[in-house]
Amino acid sequence: MSYQLTLEPLGATIEVEEGQTLLDAALRQGIYIPHACGHGLCGTCKVQVCEGEVDHGAANPFALMDMERDDGKTLACCATLQTDATIEADIEDEPDALVIPVRDFAATVTRIEQLTPTIKALHLRLDTPIHYQAGQYVQVQIPGLGQSRAFSIANAPGEDGTALDIELNVRQVPGGAGTAWLHESLSQGDTLAISGPYGRFFVRHSAAQPMVFMAGGSGLSSPRAMIHELLARRCEHPITLIYGQRSRAELYYDEEFRALAAKYPHFTYVPAISGDGNDGEDASWSGARGFVHEAAKVHFGGNFAGRKAYLCGPPPMIEACISTLMQGRLFERDIYTEKFISAADAQGARSPLFKRV
Repeated sequence: MSYQLTLEPLGATIEVEEGQTLLDAALRQGIYIPHACGHGLCGTCKVQVCEGEVDHGAANPFALMDMERDDGKTLACCATLQTDATIEADIEDEPDALVIPVRDFAATVTRIEQLTPTIKALHLRLDTPIHYQAGQYVQVQIPGLGQSRAFSIANAPGEDGTALDIELNVRQVPGGAGTAWLHESLSQGDTLAISGPYGRFFVRHSAAQPMVFMAGGSGLSSPRAMIHELLARRCEHPITLIYGQRSRAELYYDEEFRALAAKYPHFTYVPAISGDGNDGEDASWSGARGFVHEAAKVHFGGNFAGRKAYLCGPPPMIEACISTLMQGRLFERDIYTEKFISAADAQGARSPLFKRV
């Protein structure tokens, strides 16, 4: 059984299978509804139900309050249809966004590489090539968990916009069942079920402006793919990467970016470590110290005007970078972010300065 869903203001009508969420149905037709956590926790995918009946599913009562339910609002990531319906979503027109329907793939693990003490690179070969924009992510089904986890694709697509082989960088999260399984149980030759591409994090090529990428932790994955894509396209605008970790041992792909900076005069790489630096090789570190936003402020002298900024990392890093950028004369229209929101993150306060995240 299926239902018809009309999405305004597009006026598009799509088919939704029984039990399928509104968000999944839209994304599989190449229609992007803003979303973040994908599990009813953050409220980013809130839409207005104009006609018809929906089941709200497992929407968190803090993300979708009772008064909002009474007013006809629902969360697209967990709502399912009970009748044909019409919804109104906050769908922005993005001139650089490609219309790419989400698809399912079978992925075989061809190699697992230990990048740092806490981060592994999973190299996957798909059963068919995936079409995506550098910066987007996939959802990986975790066997036995009954849930998926989101990971950015760390390599750029080929000239035709597709790739048969993709790389995912996975940081083991303390207490995290999904990342623990990927780190401790996954082996070369195993298969995984993945879907994608997802996300609105990609280079705005039409802007033709200098760019600054700010990344922390395993958030380097998306910027890495985007920077490789820019350099492959022979972009001539200045590109700066500010990348932070707690220690030098965690700065993965450090040598790669140093080599790119030496090869391309318009690419600048600024690695920074935020630990105390009293032990081991950190004691001899001569590069930037402090958090990503602090290193960026020093490098640019506090002035970010005239640039596009792309931020990827844990929520506290994103919040600090947004504040620093806006203090440095960069505003919402020029700042793009990618962050994955956990249940703990969703309970925290979100920045009142920035409605995109």
